[in-house]
Amino acid sequence: MPSTKNSSIELVLADVDGTLVTDEKELTPRAIDAVHALKAAGIHFAVTSGRPPRGMEMLVEPLALALPLAAFNGGLYARPDMSVIEARTIDPELVAPAIELIEQYGLDAWLYRGSDWLVRDAKAPHIRKEADTVRFEPTVVESFDGIEDGIAKIVGISDELDHVAEAESAAQERFGDHVSAARSQPYYLDITHPEANKGAVAKYFSREYGIAAERIATLGDQPNDVLMFVQSGLSIAMGNAGPEVQSAARRVTASNEEDGFALAIEKLVLGGE
Repeated sequence: MPSTKNSSIELVLADVDGTLVTDEKELTPRAIDAVHALKAAGIHFAVTSGRPPRGMEMLVEPLALALPLAAFNGGLYARPDMSVIEARTIDPELVAPAIELIEQYGLDAWLYRGSDWLVRDAKAPHIRKEADTVRFEPTVVESFDGIEDGIAKIVGISDELDHVAEAESAAQERFGDHVSAARSQPYYLDITHPEANKGAVAKYFSREYGIAAERIATLGDQPNDVLMFVQSGLSIAMGNAGPEVQSAARRVTASNEEDGFALAIEKLVLGGE
């Protein structure tokens, strides 16, 4: 990846898991320094993730975040103090059918509503890992029956990765443009409001801050990041991204375990040595 100074970039928009943080969900000193270097160069920095706002709170202080946090893949925008700017929730009539579809493919289901993460079994796969990632515990409910209003995100979870991919395709086919359905990890299927996707997030920052799409750089590692690649002038896939994600980006950096985020900022955005 040769060094390329890109002085036209005015905003960097980064995914979090698999991109900005390591597999242990930590920021490296080099990543922190890279974000501060962006700000010193007069370049805005923002993050977007399938995480709830509280799950991104750990990034605010070390990165001195000032722009809104695009949580739930753009389903909710919050200020760094966690106050809500705007939210987009799933049509209540689609919540139960979406859960039913997820379960037809053998996936477990989680619901996110406001600051609550709702599950039916605290010992189900990936819950402990998710709690460690977002740094708060889920609320256990006996059933999702009647829980339909204000749902920002439905997640389908399975270690049968083919089933997750099949559920993604089925959700897209069944619900069309009434929801956004995309994998945020190979084992996670995120279902959100149709305007809650990372392409819409890039458009949000472009509109709200008057920055043309060609002056935005985006970084990500999962299929749901491709939508924001399309809405940016410089798209950068992580080295740990799958082939389909890498082929959709203009450039490819090292993996998140090799400081690929910082390397991309240094070489492709700031033009470091």
